[in-house]
Amino acid sequence: MKKRINWKNIIILLLLIFFITTLIISSYKILNWFNDNKKIQKQINDYKKKTTIKEVKDNDNTTIIEQPDLPVSNPYYNYIKTNLIDVDFKNLKQINNEINGWIQVAGTNINYPFVQTKDNSFYLNHALDKNYNNAGWVFLDYRNNLNSNDKNTILYAHGRLDKIMFGTLKNILSNDWLKDSNNFIIRMSTEYENTLWQVFSVYRIPTTSDYLEINFNSDNEYKKFLDLIKNRSNYDFNTSINTTDKILTLSTCYDNNDKVVMHAKLIKKENK
Repeated sequence: MKKRINWKNIIILLLLIFFITTLIISSYKILNWFNDNKKIQKQINDYKKKTTIKEVKDNDNTTIIEQPDLPVSNPYYNYIKTNLIDVDFKNLKQINNEINGWIQVAGTNINYPFVQTKDNSFYLNHALDKNYNNAGWVFLDYRNNLNSNDKNTILYAHGRLDKIMFGTLKNILSNDWLKDSNNFIIRMSTEYENTLWQVFSVYRIPTTSDYLEINFNSDNEYKKFLDLIKNRSNYDFNTSINTTDKILTLSTCYDNNDKVVMHAKLIKKENK
C-alpha cells in the first residue's frame, strides 16, 4: 500500500527551517552591527586623543561675508561673533591621507574629520582607517574641490542608530533642536581655511538628487536651485540667500526611502 505524504508535517518543517535561518541571519547582522560600532568607537577615541582643536578669535586673516540688506535684529549678527575652530591635521594625515577637513554641527554629536576619495561609494562601507566597516565614515563629495570656488560643498554619512556619524542629524527635524537658535551654525576646518556657516534650510524628503548639484551654468540657474532648497525647509530660519553665497549641504538617510538634509551658507572664513 502506497504511503501518503504528510504535507502538513512538511510545511511545518519548512516553516521551522525558514524561521531558524532568518534568526541566524538576523543574529549575524546584529553581531556585525555591534562589532562595526565597537571598531568605529575605538577609532573615534583614538583620533580625538591625537587631534588638537582650538577656537580662534577673529584676526587679520578673518573675512566676514557681509549681508548689507539685513536688519540689525537678524541672528546673522550674533552668529558672526562665534569663534572659528582650527584643527591641526598633521597626526590625522598619518591615520589617513584622504582626510580633508573637520566638521562640527551644533546641537548634534557631529564632530568628526571627513575624508574624500575618487568616488561616493568607498566610505559608505569603510572606516577612517580604510578597513571595511558598514558604519562607513563622513565623506566629501568626490566632485568637490575645497581649494576652488564650488557653489555647493556636500558631505555625506550614514544616519546610524547608535548616533555616530550622521546619526544625530535627524535632530534637526525635532522641535527641541529648532527652538534653540544656538544650533543654527556649523563650523568647519580644512588645511586651507576655517569657516563658519549659518543654517537656512532643513528637511526630510524622499530620496532624490536634485539638491546635490555643485556647479551651475549661470546665476539664474543657481538662484532657481537656492529657491528650491530654501522653500523646501521645514522651518523658517529668517535667513536670506543669494547667488553670491556659497553653501554647505549635509545629507544622510532617514530610513530606506527618505533623506534628511541640511543646508547652510558661508558667513565667515579665515585663510590659513
